Amino acid sequence: MRKLVFATNNNHKLKELMQILPSEFELLSLNDIGCTDEIPETGPTLEVNAAQKSFYIWDKYGINCFADDTGLEIEALGNEPGVFSARYAGEEKSTVANKQKVLENMKNESNRKARFRCVISLIIDGKEKQFEGIVDGQILTENHGEAGFGYDPIFIPDGFSLSFAEMSADDKNKISHRGRAVMKLVEYLKDIK
Repeated sequence: MRKLVFATNNNHKLKELMQILPSEFELLSLNDIGCTDEIPETGPTLEVNAAQKSFYIWDKYGINCFADDTGLEIEALGNEPGVFSARYAGEEKSTVANKQKVLENMKNESNRKARFRCVISLIIDGKEKQFEGIVDGQILTENHGEAGFGYDPIFIPDGFSLSFAEMSADDKNKISHRGRAVMKLVEYLKDIK
């Protein structure tokens, strides 16, 4: 079984990834390797942030790992919140406040186009490879559903009638930005056995 550290403190992401990764991979959390650090993510782009997090773990622990950074990009808001998605409404990273700010900023917008974009930075033996997953959709006018996390209740992917928060974890993972990026990651890992 291949071991990989997922460099995140977000238990929702960790759980989601455990459901997506094939069984030949053992996913380790930061807790599993004794890392309690607040890993910096101060870059101007998703790509830089993902790399910053994965290299932090590689440089400190020398363990093969990956990290992601994900952003909700809303066309009418000039692709905001983007790289600031987690702290859109402030440094306390309140999911409720972030969603409320988006809904408030979109109140008079007819263009509801948005996309979730996920960038994964994988480091194997000190070498980095990045993978991107994108899902296009629309911003709803209010919360729909209780599942998922983050902006899931206000995002409906194109071609579907349910928000991410109304979908089962399996259904969401098949089409989500993170699911798409992880599938690219898995294909790559299979090729470098």
